[in-house]
Amino acid sequence: MDEDTKTVSMNPADWPDNLPPCLIYVDKEGCMWHNGAAMIHEGINRLLTDHVELDEKHRYVINFQGQRCFVEVEDTLFVIVRFDHKPAEKDSPEKHLITLNDGSQEELDPSTLTIGSENVLYAHVKSGRFPARFLRRAYYQMAEYVVERGGSFVLPYRGVDYAIQ
Repeated sequence: MDEDTKTVSMNPADWPDNLPPCLIYVDKEGCMWHNGAAMIHEGINRLLTDHVELDEKHRYVINFQGQRCFVEVEDTLFVIVRFDHKPAEKDSPEKHLITLNDGSQEELDPSTLTIGSENVLYAHVKSGRFPARFLRRAYYQMAEYVVERGGSFVLPYRGVDYAIQ
C-alpha cells in the first residue's frame, strides 16, 4: 500500500463519533506514518503508544492531555519484533520474553497465542489490553520452542502445554 495515497477527510461531519483522525497510519509491520512520512523518532512514537487505548469499537485512540484522536491501523498497533527464551535459574523460573515495536519488553502470556488469517501468529500484550502481531523474525525465534503433540502444535512453558490455535 502506498502511504502517500492515504487521505483522511478534515470535515468533522466525516469523523466517526466526532473523533478526529490523528493522521497517523500504522502498517502491518508496526511502522508508523504521518501524512506519508515515516515516523522515526522513537521518543515521539513511544509517547503515542504510551497513551493509546482501544475503544469500545476496537479503534486505536490516542488520549493525551485531554485530546483524543483515532489512529488508522492496518492490522495491530503493536507488533512483536523479538522473542527470547530465558531458561530457569536458581532464583527464577523460565521466561519467554517478547520485545514490541515500541521498544518495551514483557513476558509472553502463552495462553493468548492464536493463529489469524494467512497463518499469522498473535498474542495479547500490555497486560492483555492489546493484540499484537508476531513479525516473521519473532515467529521463527519462538518456533524453536514449539513442539507437535497429538497432531497439534503447543508451546511448553513452565510444565504446561499451551495450544497454538
